[in-house]
Amino acid sequence: MAYDVARVRGLFPSLGDGWIHLEPQAGMQIPDSVATTVSKAFRGLVSSPGGVYPAAQQTAKIVQAARAAIGDLLGSDPRGVVLGGSRGELLGVLAEAMGRRLGLGREVIVSRLDDEANIAPWIRTADLYGASVKWVEVDIEDGQLPAWQFAQLVTPATSVLAVTLASSVIGTMIDVKAAADAVHSVGGLLVLDATSAAPYVGLDIEDLHADVVVVSAERWGGPRAAAMAFKDPGLIERLRPMSLDPTARGPERLEVETHQHAMLAGVVASVEYLAGLDEAAAGTRRERLVQSIDAMADYEQRLLYYLINSLEQLNSVRVIGRAPVRVPTVSFTVADIPGDKVVRRLADNGICALADIPSRLLSGLGVHDVGGAVTIGLGPYSTPYEVDQLVRALGSLG
Repeated sequence: MAYDVARVRGLFPSLGDGWIHLEPQAGMQIPDSVATTVSKAFRGLVSSPGGVYPAAQQTAKIVQAARAAIGDLLGSDPRGVVLGGSRGELLGVLAEAMGRRLGLGREVIVSRLDDEANIAPWIRTADLYGASVKWVEVDIEDGQLPAWQFAQLVTPATSVLAVTLASSVIGTMIDVKAAADAVHSVGGLLVLDATSAAPYVGLDIEDLHADVVVVSAERWGGPRAAAMAFKDPGLIERLRPMSLDPTARGPERLEVETHQHAMLAGVVASVEYLAGLDEAAAGTRRERLVQSIDAMADYEQRLLYYLINSLEQLNSVRVIGRAPVRVPTVSFTVADIPGDKVVRRLADNGICALADIPSRLLSGLGVHDVGGAVTIGLGPYSTPYEVDQLVRALGSLG
């Protein structure tokens, strides 16, 4: 069965506001099932786990259900899933927990394609413990991350290679196997931020060859919560414990604060929503996730092609980056018009877009020197009509 975008749109009450939502970097629209689940959980999950009474046991089950849901999403062992409030928080905890591996004489490699959440924690920890920092650079011509750099930059002193799977501003996907092969050849770890890819491509921690994969639920229609999955749960036991509970075991060793359990209930509901995007999907939740996300990805890649082709027909618009493998995220500039002014004009036409997203990539490309870029992205609910409306509004600027 073909992907039914009309049915999917019916899952999102917020789409009834009449606006065209092209700003998933600020958070995907939230399905009714997720909003309802979180609302109900706020009323019912008021106890902390650990007690023997029913409310505490129910809360404990939600935590385990959230680990299992992320495990199904990433094809990973739930025993290796660490939960937290944001990817920046989790990556900061991971970097600090690995502090002893980032001492004098060691190296950490980061990428200018990444969001700051997967850059700042490693730089701060390296500065604190004395490790040196190396950078994987972006090809300014096409916005790709040349894979040959991984083997060139990695040395026997490399402890961590932290990189994104897909750019949140230009959509470029990286050659993750080349990154993994390089860092694993010297016994280092690959930490992969899959946040910007998770809404658009099926993920499997084994196929990604990553040691740690981080995702944020708000980017696929969940609440503001994040997860960090370890391919080998045993690695957690070899890291410095970060929990305020000295008895913590397993993934709880890296969970500093008490969870917001209503949000975790929303994470479970959001994974269930993803698994149901394709009505024809059948089998286990993991199997349904693979089928549904594949169906959505096929639809969105065709819509992305239509979007880019339509933008390139406008003489005043310049699309940034031309990577052949990418997620449906695009940044562009409009000749002689600052990005914030373009976004205001789009808003006047009922279109939500983003301008001047903090990005080392865009800064390095000199985009801010010409007024800044406009960044948009597609969601599972986006349609060709919405792309046409965007192009008409941009055309009126000329």
